[in-house]
Amino acid sequence: MTVIRHPRPASLRYRHRTLCRRCPGLALELGSARTRAFVAGRGMVLDVPTVTFPGSGAVHPVQRGTIVDAPGTARMLERLLGHRLPRIGRPLVVVTSPVLGGPAFRAAARTAVEVLRPRAVLTVPGARAVALAAGADHVRPLLVVDIGAHLTEVVLLADGAVTDARRTALGTADLSDGTPPELITEAVIGMVTEMLRQDRTSLTRTALRRGVLLAGGGALRPDITGGLPGGLNCAVRPVPSPHTAAVRGAAGLLIAAHRHPSADGVL
Repeated sequence: MTVIRHPRPASLRYRHRTLCRRCPGLALELGSARTRAFVAGRGMVLDVPTVTFPGSGAVHPVQRGTIVDAPGTARMLERLLGHRLPRIGRPLVVVTSPVLGGPAFRAAARTAVEVLRPRAVLTVPGARAVALAAGADHVRPLLVVDIGAHLTEVVLLADGAVTDARRTALGTADLSDGTPPELITEAVIGMVTEMLRQDRTSLTRTALRRGVLLAGGGALRPDITGGLPGGLNCAVRPVPSPHTAAVRGAAGLLIAAHRHPSADGVL
């Protein structure tokens, strides 16, 4: 079981322009299929394919939740964001990470983001960012299912911390190759069932009684999500705009970090 402790999140209320004048900031999601960015004071500025350079020779530097080419990721970020950030001041950057991406993803992300000359780089598990974007109660146990293009994660949060997680290298992009959507549905049910079986506490069962929070592009696919309520025997609720929930949650943490400079570090 993966156990990762994180401090409780600060308030997410903020005023964009005031904070932008104090210090530039950037929330970033480096997904296998899409790269999304939120700039303080400007909102969402980027939602594009994750490729080093566009065109027929496109190279994908992030694959199945792993940064396989940090220099290529850096070149992509410089191309996409170098001209979008203020020339004066060094940005505070909050990057979402797959929960089971581990130190390797976080280290590679920090290396790539250096091209933007950050004053600090904070990382946050994607599932926690999703819960923040949804305004979910962080005290009680919560199950987050994030169905992305190339990766599906099931994450148990308790008191704002990740207490258990599972993932499979399967997502919505695989459906175009003939993979039946039911395979993703069954994978999610199987991961939750395994969490229940191995949980020595009541956290997973308590979270299921609350219902499951759905995020990622797969949350918009009824052919994937339709079988989840019956298979999990609980309510299943997509977050608003589930495909952008992670970066929006990271944006909230970015503003909270601006309000509390002592929070600089790993979230």
